[in-house]
Amino acid sequence: MTETENKKDLITYCGLYCADCFNYKGEIADLARDLRKKLRESKFDHASKGLSKYFKDFNDYDTCYRVLGSMVRLRCKNACLNGGGNPNCKIRKCCQKKEIRGCWECEDFNTCKKFDFLKPIHKDANLKNLKRIKKNGKTKFIASKRDW
Repeated sequence: MTETENKKDLITYCGLYCADCFNYKGEIADLARDLRKKLRESKFDHASKGLSKYFKDFNDYDTCYRVLGSMVRLRCKNACLNGGGNPNCKIRKCCQKKEIRGCWECEDFNTCKKFDFLKPIHKDANLKNLKRIKKNGKTKFIASKRDW
């Protein structure tokens, strides 16, 4: 498989691109993991109790530590097409049922309600990408500016 073909496998059914995603890259997960480790080694939970007398935000240290733990779990080990992301994704299931490679092959993608859950994070980025893929193809999409 060529490098271009490998990159094409990173295009999601919905038009996002796994290589642009912090979950797929794992950078945030790694940083959160490393920070949690350093905080444990430093016994910062104890320090935060003392610091909370001077800085009230340290009263929320336990919450911060739990959020970092959630960030560690944001990692996708596989790209969307290889089972990464939400295993119950309605978009993936729809494309598989229709036996299409992605939503750009569907006539209804401009009005599809299955994209609604993406809007709080991605707004209409995937729709812009889908239009680019439909118009220019996957190879040009990979080489061009993508929306996230």
